Amino acid sequence: MALHFERSEFASRMQLLLAEINKNNLDGMLLFSQESMYWLTGYDTFGFCFFQCLVVKKDGTMALLTRAPDLRQAQQTSIIDNIIIWKDAGNAQPANDLKTLLNDMGLKGATLGVEYDTHGLTGKAARAIDAALKDFASLQDETPIIPTLRSVKSQAELDYARKAGELADDALDAAVAITKAGAYEGDILAAMMSALFVKGGDYPANEFIIGSGKDALLCRYKSGRRHLDTNDQLTLEWAGSMARYHAGMMATLIVGEPTSLHQQYYEAARDALLAVRDAMIVGNPISDMFDAHAKVMDDAGLANHRLNACGYSMGAAFTPCWMDTPMIYAGNETIISANMVLFTHMIIADSDTNTAMSLGRSYITTDNGPENLSRQQIDLITC
Repeated sequence: MALHFERSEFASRMQLLLAEINKNNLDGMLLFSQESMYWLTGYDTFGFCFFQCLVVKKDGTMALLTRAPDLRQAQQTSIIDNIIIWKDAGNAQPANDLKTLLNDMGLKGATLGVEYDTHGLTGKAARAIDAALKDFASLQDETPIIPTLRSVKSQAELDYARKAGELADDALDAAVAITKAGAYEGDILAAMMSALFVKGGDYPANEFIIGSGKDALLCRYKSGRRHLDTNDQLTLEWAGSMARYHAGMMATLIVGEPTSLHQQYYEAARDALLAVRDAMIVGNPISDMFDAHAKVMDDAGLANHRLNACGYSMGAAFTPCWMDTPMIYAGNETIISANMVLFTHMIIADSDTNTAMSLGRSYITTDNGPENLSRQQIDLITC
């Protein structure tokens, strides 16, 4: 069995979940988030693109409803013993199979928390379960329960985060080594991904962002590759990933001589990154970090070129996105706890001059201040 954690670790997580189930007066939960299933049981799959549900009763009893291709996946990667298969067919109605399973588990008339806000539950599937369970059970949206629990990491999880940070550093080293005038973006991307795989890392939960020239201002991956000009800018956003745990980084590399705007924007991004890091104080609200970011950027005259969020939590994540909650934005009163993993990104996109500058690092929150997961300096990188 390919478990990334000791069974005692999963038992501790179950106790945390059961305490929340009891506190919210639930008889159980219907888990649709792949991240929740992985965190609670080790179940590792991309099969959540189809209908599947992990049922957890308030006594800790579990049952997984999934498709046949994920039977062995669950058997070999998780601690789940009771695995029920719904059959592919033209008239398949897995929501009705879920109702049958819940009835077999004695949950008729129960109050069940549901993870509605997740990529693992499409709108069509959500409507189907609401219809199938109408008058059978009482459903209420309890999406935040497990993400809130997952935001504070165990020591074993932090070990994976640190390994992910090492892989992210290796990816940057690989990129810098071949970035120069004439270099092909595809070669840079391949070198970065290879740096993860050769040391046992995973596919990240979303694509690496790579863009040069005008595309250096983008915050999303897009198809298409180009060769770098003699004077160019290359924005990279990437993450190391180990056992699905992520550590993000971001940088804009300058090919040739940086312009005066590049230097000015780098200094603002650096100062903002350091200010956000210094505001990462256990016991204070997440919003303090965003306020520190906004003040530095706005004082530098960059209010129109910055974003309205400057980072987010990272952990075990699955496609299509490695972003996790809580997010760092104005007014987020979530309290910073020890042992969170927070990725902070300073992004400047000046569309008036097509000038880009970004810096990003991941940290573990501690009572003695943030632990940087990167060995890299935050100097302006010129190639």
